[in-house]
Amino acid sequence: MKYRILASPLGNLVLAGDREGLGWLNFQLGRHAEEPIPEEWEEDETFPLLRRAAEQLKAYFEGRRRTFSLPLAPAGTPFQRRVWAELQRIPYGTTISYSALAKRAGKPRAIRAAGAANGKNPISIVIPCHRVVGKDGSLTGYGGGLETKWALLELEGAHVV
Repeated sequence: MKYRILASPLGNLVLAGDREGLGWLNFQLGRHAEEPIPEEWEEDETFPLLRRAAEQLKAYFEGRRRTFSLPLAPAGTPFQRRVWAELQRIPYGTTISYSALAKRAGKPRAIRAAGAANGKNPISIVIPCHRVVGKDGSLTGYGGGLETKWALLELEGAHVV
């Protein structure tokens, strides 16, 4: 796996991928702040996929991009992958509840499982887990911290409680 660190307006991001696609994108904040980069990953800022991802992320933070066009290769269970696929269907600037996410993933009673899958999303921003909020519209957990989640939603113009 190749990786690079990208400075963003909200802090450093770690991007990692291989020939199959982007497999990791997370802030070095919140619960990810103490996670070391795996020793087997090789730093490579010139890796074409990571260059494209960096360019698209910069455009996103500048308000010039609303969707991403990158091959993705997140590792997860079949249910997690279903949840992550549903996250990608949430339009820019909108939010849904965890219960709506569970329903979209085909398991309407598995709200906690959908929330857990959302929390295990290895490719934040591109797979927009920040667009999932509490049933009452309030902000709930985010790996990069609630301030980061709020900032991403504000960037997108989403209404949050």
